[in-house]
Amino acid sequence: MPFTLTTWNINSVRLRIDLVARFLKSRRPDVLCLQETKCIDDAFPLKRFQRLGYEHIALNGQKGYHGVAIVSKRPFLSKDVRTFCGKVDSRHISVAFGESAGLAAPLVLHNFYVPAGGDIPDPAANPKFEHKLSFLDEMRDCAPLHPGENAHHVLVGDLNVAPHEHDVWSHKQLLNVVSHTPVECEKLLAVQSQGNWIDIARQRIPMDEKVYTWWSYRAADWTVGNRGRRLDHIWVSPALGDKVSDYKILRDARSWERPSDHVPVTAVLDI
Repeated sequence: MPFTLTTWNINSVRLRIDLVARFLKSRRPDVLCLQETKCIDDAFPLKRFQRLGYEHIALNGQKGYHGVAIVSKRPFLSKDVRTFCGKVDSRHISVAFGESAGLAAPLVLHNFYVPAGGDIPDPAANPKFEHKLSFLDEMRDCAPLHPGENAHHVLVGDLNVAPHEHDVWSHKQLLNVVSHTPVECEKLLAVQSQGNWIDIARQRIPMDEKVYTWWSYRAADWTVGNRGRRLDHIWVSPALGDKVSDYKILRDARSWERPSDHVPVTAVLDI
């Protein structure tokens, strides 16, 4: 059975709820994972999602900053929230699916919003960058992110690192820019390696091909020069590695009215 999931840093779910509705009406994924929802749980637009057919909702929000959510057409078995670096800053939520969701084997889905890290790539001079590096270290060592050999696990989200040379528009020019510095790339790849995760974008797209999911608001016209970065990721555990049947980046969403600077990224699993 196809299981379709999308990850999207929406940069305020209330401000862009009409864009989310447009996407859900046209694409109809089973599950949508949102980051940077920027609202407390009581202010989340639950009724709008329910009217769209997404009745199962897991929230971890806070006022004005960060925030993650999972909305689903399929019911959850359980929900969980983890904190990192001793901060309650709404950067993780996970859910499990089982027989009630039509799955033969349980599936655990983690949704992350990794700290952006500020502008200065020096942990001694920039507490935000130090936080980001520490967050990635804790992800690397987090036991629930080390799925067993036969486990069906998926990790998605805005991981705020473009780890490979062709995940950015210019490897040379961005080596000292936060999101593509060598230390960040090394630490994110360590998270991936420690959990034996498969990065399905780079499983399906050659390493020498440019792939982006984010384009800065600072450009007057984001299409000029195509200066993007691949910050949004979908990883699967080894047992799901041969069950990915499709992967799409909805680049056109960056040109929608008042868009997020990130676009939806979707995978289809045949499970």
